[in-house]
Amino acid sequence: MFAVTLADDAELRPLEPWQAAEFAAHAERVRADVIDYIPWARTVVDEATARLFLRDYAEKQARDEGRVYGIWVNGVLEGGTVFRVFDAPRGVCEVGVWLDAGARGRGLVTTAVRHMIDWAFGVRGMARVEWICDPRNTASAAVAKRLGMTCEGVLRDAYVLGGERRDEQVWAVLAGEWAA
Repeated sequence: MFAVTLADDAELRPLEPWQAAEFAAHAERVRADVIDYIPWARTVVDEATARLFLRDYAEKQARDEGRVYGIWVNGVLEGGTVFRVFDAPRGVCEVGVWLDAGARGRGLVTTAVRHMIDWAFGVRGMARVEWICDPRNTASAAVAKRLGMTCEGVLRDAYVLGGERRDEQVWAVLAGEWAA
């Protein structure tokens, strides 16, 4: 099985439909911390909806259009990363993340995303990796900055979450910048 070590007690590995019960329990634990920024926090409410979410990503992966990974700390699912968008023909993908508040501050997300970006550029030949977040999510923007991404601007009223129009801050790194 594939796993990437993030720290002595933490690893990144695929999050798959057979893990729906574990993901549903995780969603319940982190919901309050991520609901303002992560759309699935409103829709993954039980094992059945967790399975649908994970199945959607399994189907995206089969079409080469996205992937989802979990971050386990001491064997407990504490967060995850996604290629929310993976457009190989265009050479553009988008990385997304979430992490339980208790696991933050250790660099786990930054390390996980570095592995993802290395793979996207080095193995898949992507030209651009994007990071899109709500401008109010300063912790997310800080990770993008640590990864060497450039803030390219804000798309005003770009999406709806919880019945509220939200802005999107767009960060990106290009293959040549990453290699440097």
